[in-house]
Amino acid sequence: MRKGIHPDYHPVVFKDATTGDAFLTRSTITSDRTIEWEDGQLYPLVVVDVSAASHPFWTGSRRHIDSAGQVEKFRRRFGTRHT
Repeated sequence: MRKGIHPDYHPVVFKDATTGDAFLTRSTITSDRTIEWEDGQLYPLVVVDVSAASHPFWTGSRRHIDSAGQVEKFRRRFGTRHT
């Protein structure tokens, strides 16, 4: 690779906010937060909302979404518009 044209590719820990599972991989993402990993080294920490540990496709579980309740909540908040 040519020097100076590629972003810094370094080890980063991604942590699932829902399950608390974490994994170490390499990425170009940066973070001000750090975490001490199992090897005793400090790595940048990126907290994600969904990972394979919590995504319904990978876990086999489904969440029921109350779509009718969401529509009513939207209508209460913004009203209905008649044309």
